[in-house]
Amino acid sequence: MNRATDFLADALVEKAPMQRLLADWTRREWLRPLDTAFAEFLWEEVPQAPPLLILAAALASHQLGRGHACLDLSATLDDPGTALSLPPEGSRAADALDPVPLPAQVLQGITLSHWQAMLERPELVSSGPGDTPLVRVGVRLYLRRYWHYEQSVRQAIQERLGAPASGAPAATLRPVLDILFPASARAEMATDWQKIACALAARSPVSILTGGPGTGKTSTVVRLLALLQTLALDRPTDPGEPARPLRIRLAAPTGKAAARLNGSIAEALDRLPFDRLANGAAVRAAIPPKVTTLHRLLGSRPDTRRLRHHAGNPLALDVLVIDEASMIDLEMMAAVLAALPQRARLILLGDRDQLASVEAGAVLGELCRRAAQAHYTPATRDWLHSATGESIGTDLVDADGTALDQAIAMLRHSHRFSADSGIGRLAEAVNAGEATAAQRILADGHADLTLLPVASPDEDALRHLVIDGGYRHYLQAIHRSPPGRTDDQATTDAWASAVLTAHSRFQVLCALRRGPWGVQGLNLLIARMLRQAGLISATDDWYAGRPVLVTRNDAALGLMNGDIGITLPLDTGTGTDGQAPGLRVAFRDVGQPGGVRWVLPVRLQAVETVYALTVHKSQGSEFDHVALLLPDAPSPILTRELLYTGITRARSHLTLVRPGAPRVLQEAVLTRVLRASGLMESD
Repeated sequence: MNRATDFLADALVEKAPMQRLLADWTRREWLRPLDTAFAEFLWEEVPQAPPLLILAAALASHQLGRGHACLDLSATLDDPGTALSLPPEGSRAADALDPVPLPAQVLQGITLSHWQAMLERPELVSSGPGDTPLVRVGVRLYLRRYWHYEQSVRQAIQERLGAPASGAPAATLRPVLDILFPASARAEMATDWQKIACALAARSPVSILTGGPGTGKTSTVVRLLALLQTLALDRPTDPGEPARPLRIRLAAPTGKAAARLNGSIAEALDRLPFDRLANGAAVRAAIPPKVTTLHRLLGSRPDTRRLRHHAGNPLALDVLVIDEASMIDLEMMAAVLAALPQRARLILLGDRDQLASVEAGAVLGELCRRAAQAHYTPATRDWLHSATGESIGTDLVDADGTALDQAIAMLRHSHRFSADSGIGRLAEAVNAGEATAAQRILADGHADLTLLPVASPDEDALRHLVIDGGYRHYLQAIHRSPPGRTDDQATTDAWASAVLTAHSRFQVLCALRRGPWGVQGLNLLIARMLRQAGLISATDDWYAGRPVLVTRNDAALGLMNGDIGITLPLDTGTGTDGQAPGLRVAFRDVGQPGGVRWVLPVRLQAVETVYALTVHKSQGSEFDHVALLLPDAPSPILTRELLYTGITRARSHLTLVRPGAPRVLQEAVLTRVLRASGLMESD
């Protein structure tokens, strides 16, 4: 054996070599300091704990940071590099001068049964209830807190789905649904899935509406709310009590998503035929136009995980609608379900094929993994026909369909992208894993789709795209009719709102954070480009035109992680606190449709410049024109879900910037995100 082999063998059975290995991985930023600290904590608690147990614990913590609810021991042994994504994006692999063993080398020769046997330490690992820091369920190893979240989400959903049906009869729903979904508006759809979605949601305490971009999730849920309020105002909730409207709250995971839903709901309300509904005016008045973030809804508190609303202090509502549910992580979903009153209705909207939350868990994707085939029982099919007049194909009927299947509706017709839309066809090909079709669509010359091969980030073609095709418009809007010192607040807000709208017309999206094609380097490069073009006056600190992304919730300022603001010059006189005179940052005010929230730059402690934005951070947003920059080499980060999410952020035009060979795109289309989870498993 050579020295490296001896070291690896020792690390699996001795404490000091394993500590050195974890320290080396942490030094290289393969693991977080938090992961190593957790491992050291376990060794302090049980000094004789096997090194393989401690390694599993550190990796389970590492997986949480990558969005996995647990460590899948079997998948890790089968393919450590893919399962763990180690070395991570932008990291230098081991070399002769700095020999750090890779996970595949460390785990070589370890069998699943041996690893599981090393976890048989009841002081640290249990199979469920108890107070051990780790929980093992089959091949899945959890940190206890996340095992508890998973259990509570599963149990809460099962209990609600198992509750006695309390919805209106099909005969009561049919006339209202026929008004809300007139046959004349069906266009070319053979089956009106929006109508079916409303019927299903009206009879279930938990319902999920999933579908791709432009399938009408928002317009469907507004019609659903009109249906529910019509039924509520027509009959009392409790016998002997007068009829009253339902208390409805609308929420989204981020401020961006909430602001977008605000506008979408206002538009959808204007199109509904309230004049044909019984109590139409009262129904419209009872549908709230205001959307809040989940953190605000639950009452998040600074510097603590504790929320104001929980099982002991539930939310005061009858219906909770959550948009962009794919972004909800496991911990947040557990908190929502805990704070939801027992008789309240939960409605989730989202695209199951988008990227999951940045935090641990892929709740919507897990819940909707059978949605494409529907699995409606014959009884559900017959009930839907009575309630809607719509017919369900035999390929979507399953006598063994579960209770959850009966609560999910998948919208299957896109109203945003026409049949010949390049964006729509590319999204479909990527989502289906058809790499060859995706390449062909990019080469077909669609008017809404551009492929831009480049050799380097500072190439003239990319410079022209970013400046003239992109950010020049909003930067010029800043200096177009700016308000004076004597203008009222409404005028100032209207100007800022126009700049924010102009900014939303274009956005550079990246797959990576690091490297020449990641947001860190590109934000610096784009700032230099814009200054050279005379569009901004500086490239660091605070300056007029700087777009910033909030990276941490700030309840005091009313800002949430993901909010985007633009730094604007106001004629307010000399600045204070060393701040540049007159600079303020304008954000969309989620609590007031069309409103603007102004913040002094000096008060923003957790923001970053955002000319380039990661696809993850773009979720909940849409832009007229998106420039999606691929990396120049394949990466575990670049997956089918990430591509699909980036592509579908574009409303009107997508420019796919490809610095590498075509195989980068091909491999991304064929690579799926498989998050380790047991949410839908029966343990």
